[in-house]
Amino acid sequence: MRYSERFMEYIEYAFNAFCKIVLRHEAINAWRDLKRKEEREISLDYLMSEKYFEPSAMDSYFEKRDKPTVFLVLGKEVVVDSEPLATALSRLPKLRQEVLLLYYFLGYRDEAIGRLYGRCRSSINRRRNVALKQLRKEREKLEHEEQKADTF
Repeated sequence: MRYSERFMEYIEYAFNAFCKIVLRHEAINAWRDLKRKEEREISLDYLMSEKYFEPSAMDSYFEKRDKPTVFLVLGKEVVVDSEPLATALSRLPKLRQEVLLLYYFLGYRDEAIGRLYGRCRSSINRRRNVALKQLRKEREKLEHEEQKADTF
């Protein structure tokens, strides 16, 4: 099908107008984004000149009052900083404890954990979910025991 010269010219003009509108609106959006960024951000030079401020920070992992607990899983050490979490983890059965530590602390996937223990992925997933429920119950028990000890 052949289009007339006049129709082709109309299509070009319409496309040209469409492109101009799109570019105009994108320019407006970019200007708004820059304005919003300018309103919310402060120059680092300004901060340094106003008052002394250290541009770095030191991490203090073990300066908390909770002492870190180390779990050994497959020859790898896993450090748990939270004392209540470490206590609740230590109350779990060994396999459930290892599945949780491997998944959440060492970053293993269910398939990899399953290969280590000779189980399928869905079995490990189910064990992990059951272990999480049991961990929640243990944490609640610990909190309840602490509240009870505080009242005496």
